[in-house]
Amino acid sequence: MNEKLSVIIPCYNEKTTIEEIIRRVRAVELADEIIVVDDGSTDGTRDILTQIDPQDDLKIVLHERNQGKGAAVRTGFQKAAGDVLLIQDADLEYDPRDYPTLLKPINEGITSVVYGSRFLGGPRKAMFFWNMVANRTLTLITNILYNSILSDMETCYKVFRAEVVKDIPLRSRRFDFEPEVTAKILKRGYRIYEVPISYNGREWNEGKKISWRDGVIALWTLVRYRFTN
Repeated sequence: MNEKLSVIIPCYNEKTTIEEIIRRVRAVELADEIIVVDDGSTDGTRDILTQIDPQDDLKIVLHERNQGKGAAVRTGFQKAAGDVLLIQDADLEYDPRDYPTLLKPINEGITSVVYGSRFLGGPRKAMFFWNMVANRTLTLITNILYNSILSDMETCYKVFRAEVVKDIPLRSRRFDFEPEVTAKILKRGYRIYEVPISYNGREWNEGKKISWRDGVIALWTLVRYRFTN
């Protein structure tokens, strides 16, 4: 069965990387459509998007104002026409050459949801110690609350059959998207399949946006959706 893949790229102030990530996604030759959701960029990213080769595979959606990564991903879900949806950050931390590994369990009918884990032995640039602690802590809490054995809940690389997420009411606007979608998928009885991926984390001076405050919000999100809908 030949299923259509939609790659969703939420983007905010990524003028130095947006053109390159689109090139890399195209180079893999697996995406039937690439949906870039620009979340109110003010650094010139939008000007660059207008200059990219407008092939049939590329859709560009513009938010009038910055709403957050979660809001951009939700817009991408709404616009996507694919059978399988894959989230790709715009900052070059994650490598589209991992797509075959991410898609294989879905294509083989093993699962409906795949996460790419940075902690399963793939090549990676060493992340900051406290970032690692925060990631591991949030993942541990996810496993305790939702009876799972994930190794990397906060990963960008999340792949879903479209019917899995399009039927889930998502409310998050910022980085709380990661715990919200994970919580709701696990509560619906889906088992998440993890595969190892490569990771090239960027530095704070290169534009990394997540902060400790997002970790606190993620923790609250996990607890909240364990006991509410």
